[in-house]
Amino acid sequence: MKRIKFISFSLVFASLILSSCNSINQEKKVVDASKIAVSGTMEAELTSPPFVPASVGDRPAKKLIVNMEILEQEGTMTDGTTYIYWTFGGSVPGSFIRTRVGDEVEFTLSNHPDNKLPHNIDLHAVTGPGGGATSSFVAPGHEKTFSFKTLNPGLYVYHCATAPVGMHIANGMYGLILVEPEGGLPKVDKEYYIMQGDFYTKGENGSPGLQPFDMNKAVDEDADYVVFNGKVGSLTGDNAITANVGETIRLYVGNGGPNLVSSFHVIGEIFDKVHVEGGSTINENVQTTLVPAGGAAIVEFKVDVPGTFILVDHSIFRAFNKGALGMLKVKGEEDKKLYSGVKQEGIYHPEGGTIQEMPTDDSKKVIVNTNKSLSEKIASGKNIYTKTCFACHQANGEGIASAFPPLAKSDYLNADVKRAIATVIHGKTGEITVNGEKYNSVMTKQTLTDDEVADVLTYVYNSWGNNKTNVTANMVSEVKNSH
Repeated sequence: MKRIKFISFSLVFASLILSSCNSINQEKKVVDASKIAVSGTMEAELTSPPFVPASVGDRPAKKLIVNMEILEQEGTMTDGTTYIYWTFGGSVPGSFIRTRVGDEVEFTLSNHPDNKLPHNIDLHAVTGPGGGATSSFVAPGHEKTFSFKTLNPGLYVYHCATAPVGMHIANGMYGLILVEPEGGLPKVDKEYYIMQGDFYTKGENGSPGLQPFDMNKAVDEDADYVVFNGKVGSLTGDNAITANVGETIRLYVGNGGPNLVSSFHVIGEIFDKVHVEGGSTINENVQTTLVPAGGAAIVEFKVDVPGTFILVDHSIFRAFNKGALGMLKVKGEEDKKLYSGVKQEGIYHPEGGTIQEMPTDDSKKVIVNTNKSLSEKIASGKNIYTKTCFACHQANGEGIASAFPPLAKSDYLNADVKRAIATVIHGKTGEITVNGEKYNSVMTKQTLTDDEVADVLTYVYNSWGNNKTNVTANMVSEVKNSH
C-alpha cells in the first residue's frame, strides 16, 4: 500500500513539474517586441478598399516606409448625391496598412496643396502621445514624418485627430492598420477590407446634389447615411466581393464611426472565427459581432454553398434604409444536403426610404437678455469660446501657425466688426491675411443664437489687446438680415 501511495505521489509530483516546465516554456515564447531587431528596409504596399496588401508571411521585422497623402475631394454618396470627403490616400476608408510585430514604421503624412484644412493622424497601433497625432499635424502643401515600432499584434483603426475631431472623422478620415504576429496570420483563400461609417448631411437621405456636412446632426448622432466603404452600394452589384464554394474568407472589419456601434452580420453564414475587437481572443461559431466606433474585428468563415450573401449592420434600418449593406457573391456547385429550396430574387436588397425630418435651427426660439452687463457678456462669451473656438484659436487667441489665424491683436478682426459677425454666423472659406500672414483654411459656420454670437465676439474684442468693441444682439441681427 505504501508503495502504491509513493507511486501515485511521484506521478502527481512529476505532473506538476511537467506543467511548471510547460508554463516556463510558454513564458519564454513571449517576445518583447520592443527588442525585435529589424533587417532591411521596404516600402509598404497600400491598398484601397475592399482590397488588402499581401500577407507579411514569415518575413523578418523591417524598417517599413509608409507614405500617405491626404486628399479633400468630391465623391458620390449615393446616386444623384455627392459629398466632399476628406481622405487618407484618396479613399474612404483610407489605405489599408499591413505590418508585422516588431516593424519600425517611418510614416510620412503629406497634405495636398489644394486642400483647405490642416490634418494629422492618430493610429491606434501606436504606443506614444496621441498615437502619432502630436507629431503629424500638417498644413496644406506640407508633410510631416515620424516613426514608431509596432509592439502589439492586432487590427487597429487610424483616424484624423485635428479639431474639430468629430468633423474630420465624420468626413471620412479613418482606416485600418494590421499588425500581424511573428510568422503571419494563417493562410486563407480570400481577404477583404470593409469599414463602416456614419455620415451627416444638410439634406435628408437621398437629397440630390452636393450635400454639406451637418454638425448639428452629428452631435445628435442622427445619421443620414450608415455605409460600408464610404458610400451606398460600395459592395453591391458589380462592386460585390466574390468567392468560390469551399473557400475560406477573412474580412478585416473596422468601424470609423464617428458615433455608431456596428452589429456586423453576414446573412446566411456563421463566422467560424472572430478575433474579438481585432485582438488575440478568438470566439468561434459567432452569428453577429459588435464592432465599436474606433474599433475593429477580424472574421473568418468557409463558404459551403453558392449564392449571394448579404453583409449588414444588423441594426437593421441602417442596412436597408441608410446604406450599411454589402454583398458576397459565391460561385460553385450546389449541395442539396446543406441547403435546398427554390430561390427567389429580390430578397434582402436595399429598400431605400426617407429619414424623418428633424427640426431646423430656424425653429429655435431666440431669447435676448437686454439687461446683461458688459462683464456678464464677457463671462458668457468666455464660456461659449471655450466650447466652440478654443481648439482652433487656442486659449490666448494665438491660433495655430499655418492653419488657424490669431484672434489676439488681430488687424483683420479689429478692422471690421460686421465682417467678424458675418464670419461667425455664416462661416468663411478662402485666403485671408491676418497680421501680415496668409491663411487659407475653413472657418466653420457656428450655430449660435444672436445673443451668443454677441457675447462671444464681445469676449474676443475685450481680450488679448483687441479694440474693446461691445457687440450687441441687434448688431448681429442686422448683419444676418443683410445677407
